[in-house]
This record gives sequence, C-alpha cells and structure tokens, in this order.
Amino acid sequence: MVKRLVISLITLSFIACSSIDCPVQTTVQTGYAIMDANGVATKLTDTLYVYTQRADGKDTLILNSAINVSTFSLPISYQHPEDVLVFYMNNQAQQSTIDTVWLKKEDIPHFESVDCAAHFFHKLTDVRSTHVRIDTVMISNPDVNYDTSKTHLDIRFKTTL
Repeated sequence: MVKRLVISLITLSFIACSSIDCPVQTTVQTGYAIMDANGVATKLTDTLYVYTQRADGKDTLILNSAINVSTFSLPISYQHPEDVLVFYMNNQAQQSTIDTVWLKKEDIPHFESVDCAAHFFHKLTDVRSTHVRIDTVMISNPDVNYDTSKTHLDIRFKTTL
C-alpha cells in the first residue's frame, strides 16, 4: 500500500512538471523587409552591417555582412525607450554610406509563469532615419513578440548614392 502511494506521488510529480508551458522559442526581434521604390519586395544588392550601442555604452555589431537578402531581423532592447541603429552599407565599388535609424517603442512586460524567465514584448511607436542611402523606413506591424515570421518595418533604400 505504501509502495503504491509512493509510486503514485512520484508519477503525479512528473505529470505536474510537464504542465509548465514555458515557450521554447523566446526570441524577440524586429523583422525588416527590403522594398523597392514601388513597395515591392526586393533583395539587398550591397553589403549591410548594423551597429547599436549596448547598455554598457559600447558599440556592438548586430548584423554582419547581409547581402542578397530580402528580409533580416535585429534584436530590440528592453532598457531604452528608443533604439539607435547605425546602418553601414558598402557597394561593389567599395563606396560606403552610413545612415542612422531611431526606433521608438513601448516595452511591455510579458509573463508566462513563475517558472519561466521574464520577457518583454514591444509596441513600435515611431521610426525615423537619416537619408543618405535610406529613402524611407515605415512601421508595417507595430507589435513585436515571439512571432519571428512577421516583419515589422519596411525599409526602402535609394538605388543610387
């Protein structure tokens, strides 16, 4: 009788642990879609590097050598109301350009369970940029969460320098 009770308790403890629904995929990133002047998806023909500043004040590379892509994803901070991104582009003729993108957002704490790590979702509220090589950046989907299949920003580059 005691043996059955112990086995039952052990079995129930395993069942209870499996009921925690912490998500496996917890990446929260902004997705960018590259568009041509008419708003049609296109591929990036020049090499793109994106830098930002970390919380400790040091610059860090967050996108390295993107070329021939139609979309890309960048991490988003949860410590600043505005992320500052530096877009460095290099074309085949080795001409370089630098643009800056300012992305304002609201950080929304996201709670799954006391057993899961804390995360933040975001609502994009405004975007602006310099216009050396970037023509326009527009918010297409303001809600940034675990869904990495969505793009959040449409970015259009000028075809000539």
